Amino acid sequence: MKTKTFLLKDIAKIDYGNKFDLQKMTFDNPNVNFISRTALNNGVSAIVDSINGHAPYPAGCVTIALGGSIGATFYQNKPFYTAQNVAVIQFEDNISQFAKLFLCQIIKFEVRNKFRAFGRELNKHIKTDFSVDLPIDDNGNPYWEYMDNFIKQLRYKKISSNNLNKDLVLTTIDWQEYKLVDYFRIVPGKYHPSDDYDLGDTPYISASNINNGISQYINLEPDFKGNCIITGKVGCTAFYQPNDFCATSDVNIFIPKNFVLNKYIGMFLVAVINKSENYKWNYGRQCRVGDSKEIIIKLPTKNNQPDWLYMEDYIKSLPYGDRI
Repeated sequence: MKTKTFLLKDIAKIDYGNKFDLQKMTFDNPNVNFISRTALNNGVSAIVDSINGHAPYPAGCVTIALGGSIGATFYQNKPFYTAQNVAVIQFEDNISQFAKLFLCQIIKFEVRNKFRAFGRELNKHIKTDFSVDLPIDDNGNPYWEYMDNFIKQLRYKKISSNNLNKDLVLTTIDWQEYKLVDYFRIVPGKYHPSDDYDLGDTPYISASNINNGISQYINLEPDFKGNCIITGKVGCTAFYQPNDFCATSDVNIFIPKNFVLNKYIGMFLVAVINKSENYKWNYGRQCRVGDSKEIIIKLPTKNNQPDWLYMEDYIKSLPYGDRI
């Protein structure tokens, strides 16, 4: 298949989005997706009320994070608003959803290899010289039909689960507040200059909010034992890390000190931390070790102690919880 380099601005319309502030949105009758710079949940960070005089972008667009999780690119199947630093790509009507999904992957690849925050920033190039290599037809135009068929022919095996009915109902009646430092020893990651390592098998955790925080695999011996929770200083995004690892100084490591942590409890805690803390922290207000020691979250309670068994059983009961 022949390919050709196209400027993105020549094959689609590019906008810089609404630039709305999520904290100023309302949630009385939420019906519009709100797309931010996250790489999670298809870029959707909330569902908000529609704003009089501001029609949402229509379904069928592609969004690109210009900052934060730079290059996070998604096809949007519902109307949406955007936060700051989110570009919106609109196409002609004859281009299918599957062709757009193909293009999303090409855009992600281009960004990962050519752009970075505080360096060659994507927002300065997206509407000018940002380019993608695409399959072409006999006339030298983007071969959208080929891209459509390529995505359609991909095969995958659906994950099976025996958890067809969720028996445990999650309520917040018997929850209490707990300080994380009472149950975890919290330490910073350890910086390693890039000249000190090559590619290898040890997970190297950074302040990323994708791929379980793993930025790459390196050939150093692990600095930290697995079975712990890691949060980034920017955004305080939490992950459960099962394996031994190295970590940059941009993350905080929560090591259990007076209870038995496992992957099920870890995933429950991660969900609660992300829900309660993500919106509080950013580049201007980073969550350092001292800040982490002040974090208080609510957890299921039994006999005035966290009900670890309930948390474990709840995660196991979820659809596909038996496949973790």
